[in-house]
Amino acid sequence: MKKTILALAFIGAATLSFAQKRVTTSAIIQFDASTSIDELPKAENKTVIAAIDPVKGTVQFEAAMKNFAFKNPMMQDHFNSKNWMNSDEHPKATFSGQIRNLDAVNFNKDGNYTATVEGILSIKGKENKVTAPATIIVKAGVITANTEFSIKLADYGIEGAPIAAGKVAKEPKIIVSAEMK
Repeated sequence: MKKTILALAFIGAATLSFAQKRVTTSAIIQFDASTSIDELPKAENKTVIAAIDPVKGTVQFEAAMKNFAFKNPMMQDHFNSKNWMNSDEHPKATFSGQIRNLDAVNFNKDGNYTATVEGILSIKGKENKVTAPATIIVKAGVITANTEFSIKLADYGIEGAPIAAGKVAKEPKIIVSAEMK
């Protein structure tokens, strides 16, 4: 009897801790590598998986590279090609990090909070540390997280003539927005 109660208590505690994590499959990542020479290198992916654990302060996302949509289909082909993202060999980008100032965010109270997120961004098999400011909005139990930062394409092994010619930014802007219920 005691073992049954202990097992049920353990299962209940595990369920509660799992219930804390908030997940969405419709987060959005915008990729903006436009320059004064070319405004077209912009893409958006609306099928990003994102998760946040308000108790532990962990933040994660995963984006399928082929789901980045460009206005110009030829650009999308170049983006996914072997010379750029090599999406067949490296089908996803991931981020795994931590809210550094977790005590500044009250996930149980409606409000706008400023946070600092730090973690590892993996693109094309290369991993680099990223630190970015984030805005976390809590409203009626829904958590919305937004951030904007830049990356250096060379850090992820992405180089080429369009970058050298100034048609693609060497440090594109990445904008992430996720609403988790």
